[in-house]
Amino acid sequence: VPAPPRPLNAPAKPTRTVAGATLDGGWDRKLRQGEVRPDRIIDLHGHTLAAAHDVLAHALDDAHANGDRVLLVITGKGRADRPSRIRGELAHWLDAGAMRSRIASLRAAHPRHGGGGAFYLILRRH
Repeated sequence: VPAPPRPLNAPAKPTRTVAGATLDGGWDRKLRQGEVRPDRIIDLHGHTLAAAHDVLAHALDDAHANGDRVLLVITGKGRADRPSRIRGELAHWLDAGAMRSRIASLRAAHPRHGGGGAFYLILRRH
């Protein structure tokens, strides 16, 4: 089910963590240095907001079922005159509903994994 529409303000940068979750120092260092290899890549770039939300929800279900922990979510950067709406909505989507309980953290991706146009999404163990 698509997320409800939000006002068209400048998109907020996703927060460092979702739902107050934290990772230990080893995870933080590996993520900052781009040493973590994603288990799955979710490319939302080029989708409408509704389609991107649907793709993300299904990919999270699949990743959780397969025991994946590190997901690389590609949102795209947008342009200076038109920032990525998907990028601006990502943290809101992850912090709401059923997705929230599965998320350990959301972090900006290392440049080798997409930098400002991508994020590491760390799932909780189950």
